[in-house]
Amino acid sequence: MRRAHKKDDAPVRDASVLMLFGRGQAPRTLAGRREQDRLERLGVADVDVLLLQRSAKLRHHPNQVAFPGGGRDPEDADEIAAALREAEEETGLDPDGVEVVGTLDPLYIPVSSFEVTPVLAWWQNPSNVWVVDHGESSRVYRVPVADLVAPENRGTFTAPDRSYRTPAFDVGVLRVWGFTAALLEFALEEMGWARDWDRAAQIDIEL
Repeated sequence: MRRAHKKDDAPVRDASVLMLFGRGQAPRTLAGRREQDRLERLGVADVDVLLLQRSAKLRHHPNQVAFPGGGRDPEDADEIAAALREAEEETGLDPDGVEVVGTLDPLYIPVSSFEVTPVLAWWQNPSNVWVVDHGESSRVYRVPVADLVAPENRGTFTAPDRSYRTPAFDVGVLRVWGFTAALLEFALEEMGWARDWDRAAQIDIEL
């Protein structure tokens, strides 16, 4: 990921996202099912990650797929507390079932002026999740890692009228791009689950 830096006088707000991995979801796509034997050998054939699609009514990043998360409130003890609170508010998950592994370095998001800390966690005791507030989110899914790593489900998204490209994932129920896709790509590579994929392939996403 290329790190953006804020200007010295730019206002910035602390935020965090919850990168929550668990077990239980089988792949939804044919390409993902083809990955199961390989992932079984790694012990992660049924691992999934929690994602949501933001509401079209939001000012920043409408309709974009994201990890649960948001701005840190004064009552939050730290970035971890903020990520867990936001995830509970957005998806209804029980934070008592979440085991926090650690945090990644914060990343500045110029569009929304947030400095976002990714919180990496394991879903020790998964709970039901759903759209709690339709003003914030439109869909909530546990997305199988098998669908994310399948080369046929991967590509690049080029934003219209903008000067950047991002990795992208088409997992059947959601198309992921931007900040969230970059974090997913980093995590999948670092954990040794990813495969080579065609970086010339394009995934179209309606903004």
